[in-house]
Amino acid sequence: MKLYNLFFLLLCANISFAQNTTAKIEKVKADGLHKIVLPTNVRSASNDDLSDFRILDSKGNEVPYFVNKNLEPISDANYKEYKIISRSEIPKKQSTLIFENSDKTINQVALTIANYEGEKTFTISGSNDQKEWFGISNNNYLSDLNASDATSVSKTINFPLTNYNYIKINLDDKKSLPIRIISIGNFNFKTIATSFLPVNYNKKTITELKSDKKTLLHFEFEKAINIENIKFQISNPKLFKRYAKIYRNETRKVKHKTENYQAFMANFELSSDSKNTFTLAGIKEKDFYIEIENQDNQPLTIDNIQFFQYPVSVIADLKTNQNYTIKTGNSNATLPVYDIENFKNNIPNNLPAATISEIKFAEKAAENNSPKSFWQQPWFMWVCISLGAIAILYFASSLVKDLNKK
Repeated sequence: MKLYNLFFLLLCANISFAQNTTAKIEKVKADGLHKIVLPTNVRSASNDDLSDFRILDSKGNEVPYFVNKNLEPISDANYKEYKIISRSEIPKKQSTLIFENSDKTINQVALTIANYEGEKTFTISGSNDQKEWFGISNNNYLSDLNASDATSVSKTINFPLTNYNYIKINLDDKKSLPIRIISIGNFNFKTIATSFLPVNYNKKTITELKSDKKTLLHFEFEKAINIENIKFQISNPKLFKRYAKIYRNETRKVKHKTENYQAFMANFELSSDSKNTFTLAGIKEKDFYIEIENQDNQPLTIDNIQFFQYPVSVIADLKTNQNYTIKTGNSNATLPVYDIENFKNNIPNNLPAATISEIKFAEKAAENNSPKSFWQQPWFMWVCISLGAIAILYFASSLVKDLNKK
């Protein structure tokens, strides 16, 4: 019986090592379903699929929930297609496409283009009656029109803000064959920008690399955190177009030597013709760099840079007389399966909110210079694991002996 108790204690010890972040849910005012928005640091402390996220009541029982993503990444559901009024072609000279602007004002459109090897120059003009046309943008070009994993590519073109009823795109075909524009439309970026949760950094360092003609920005955060959107506010110069990339510093061994290198994460183009808001994918870092190529221009005057995270919440049935604890941070946890998931489509959106507070990260104890207890030492965890394995082998061998006797 004592061996059973020891095995149970070892199991509990291993579980306690697995979870490293805890929090509380503040008391709710009424029984029923609640929407619990995850703070940015809680979400970043969890697995990407929230497989380790658990809500426990005062007795330690799991409280069922389902994940509700308030905002999904940009997809076809956010895409608005414009009506193409006409297409025309003058062989070996130009191709013309006219579409109807169904929005009040626009400053960019997304083109879906069949794969093409080469580049295309184009101009943009606008009209309210399709008779008299006025220039909007000249000397533009399309490049990288060949996708390796699809038969078409999507390209966003930017131009000055305009409210013409009709927009005309003239493509130069003098030195190349025409390209096929499958569709034209726009994405609803406004919804995304206003719904993101801000992510704050601890430190920002800006360095002008004059010899390299580059600006280098270094951002440091308290912990590795998910970043899915970035917004620049640039006041000077009035006209600019700069290539930028995001990377982190890494080390690797080459021929028994350790060398530093830049691990690329994302790239984008800063332009005076756009909102300079960009969607990022798969970035979860504690610190990283943004490098802006200035070429022979003066550095940009960057007034502000903001980072954002997609808002994610969980829906759970909470009671007023209960104290709820959140545990997360176990990278080995599996995704829970709750009955409530089957009813998420029948649950209204206007649910009362519940707030997460008293967030604690267990790893902060490692930063404390005070001596650790023996059970906090790494060797104790391995002793627990070893004893647990021995206990399992003991019970297995005993079971085999009993079966052989029978």
